[in-house]
Amino acid sequence: MLAGRAPLPGRHARRYHWRGGTHLYYQHPPDGTALRNTRGGTGNALGWLIDTRGHGGYVVAAGSVVAGRPYQVAREMAPAPLPDWLAQRLRPTPPAPSAPSTRALPGGQHHAYLTAVIDRECAHVTAAPDHHNDNLYIAAVNLGRLVAGGALTPEDATQALEHAGVVAGLRPAAARRTIASGLRAGAARPRQLAA
Repeated sequence: MLAGRAPLPGRHARRYHWRGGTHLYYQHPPDGTALRNTRGGTGNALGWLIDTRGHGGYVVAAGSVVAGRPYQVAREMAPAPLPDWLAQRLRPTPPAPSAPSTRALPGGQHHAYLTAVIDRECAHVTAAPDHHNDNLYIAAVNLGRLVAGGALTPEDATQALEHAGVVAGLRPAAARRTIASGLRAGAARPRQLAA
C-alpha cells in the first residue's frame, strides 16, 4: 500500500498490540469529514491485516489488558496529522446516483405489503455506515424467506437488493454473492403470507 506514496510521518503515536500488531494514531483531518472504519481482508480494506478506525470506531488502547496481556505504549508523543493520501482513501465513497427501482411485483392483495417490505430492507442496507455488507446479508435472508414461501421471485429480491448494495458502495459482484448466500439461508425458513 505504501509503494509510490510519501512515507508515513515519523512523528506518530504508536502502541503495540499484545499479539504483535501495531496501532498508529493520527489526528483527524481538520475539515471534520467522517472517515470510514475498515477491516483488513474485507472489500473496504486498505490492505490485508490493516484495520482503520474513524468516525464511530473504537480501539482497545494502551493500558488495557486483554487475555492477561497488556497493550503498551511504544513511543509516547502527540499524533501527527493524517497524511492526505491516507485521508483520501478513508473518506466515504459518495453514493452512486440512485436510479428508481424498476421492479414489477405481482399485483394482488400483498402487493403493497411486499413493496413496503422490500423498501424497508433496502433502506436498512443503505442506512448503516460500515455495515452495508452485513445488512445486505440480513436483508437477503429476510427476503429469502418470502422467496421460499412463494411470495416473491428470486429475481425480484435480487434486483432490489443488488441496487441497494451498489448504492451503498458495494461492488456488484460482491453484492450478488452476499445476496445469493442470504437467499439460500432464508430459504431454510420459508415464510408464507396468509391468503
